[in-house]
Amino acid sequence: MATHEDFSEPVLEGEGESDYERYLNTVSLLALQKTPDEWVHRDELLFQTVHQSSELWLKLMWNDVEAATDHLTRDEIPAALRLLRRSTLCLTYATSQLDMLEHMSPWEYQEIRKVLGHGSGFDSPGWREIRRVVPPLGQAFHALREQAGLSLVDVYVQGREHEELYQLAEALIEMDERINFWRIRHYKVVARVIGDSVVGTQGTPVEVLGRLIHHVFFPELWRVRNELTALSQEQQKA
Repeated sequence: MATHEDFSEPVLEGEGESDYERYLNTVSLLALQKTPDEWVHRDELLFQTVHQSSELWLKLMWNDVEAATDHLTRDEIPAALRLLRRSTLCLTYATSQLDMLEHMSPWEYQEIRKVLGHGSGFDSPGWREIRRVVPPLGQAFHALREQAGLSLVDVYVQGREHEELYQLAEALIEMDERINFWRIRHYKVVARVIGDSVVGTQGTPVEVLGRLIHHVFFPELWRVRNELTALSQEQQKA
């Protein structure tokens, strides 16, 4: 006799009334934010939601970057490119979420700030991991470039003959640019909410965030643009 499966009943182990809740561990996930009776201001939910979800996107991002680097060490450029494009999109999402923080009243945020302790974005585990995994990615790219006997200028001038290396170089600078966009956006949010001439929760002047805007992971990929422009001008004069 045929039996019919009851799809309304969960089959996975864990907490929750459905397999959706159990697989995503929503009981624990949704308990990570303060409860209303713990809030000093109701926008603590907004503040925690933005930062916790950002950490999830950054976790996916740095794991993809690390995996992409492993692919490059095995000369698997297409597989690396797929992951790098996805990791850059993670940065886009993390950046766009910062818009939500500007929906807090600058005055009311001061109440939230009192309960942050010494908490600071400088201590973000996601950004700490990004700072760890991005340099080896650059090293893996340059190892492939050198293996091909190409300079950075060659990668761009002969880009049609070395399409994968060209695409890889562009993927790296796209990531660098997206990180830079996040720094700029973060600085502007902080300046808009607490001001640009004050000291942050960890004793760091907000103006330091402004200076970090100029930091890049792949300065050589930015400099090569100047070299290409100079080379083009020299060829025009010849």
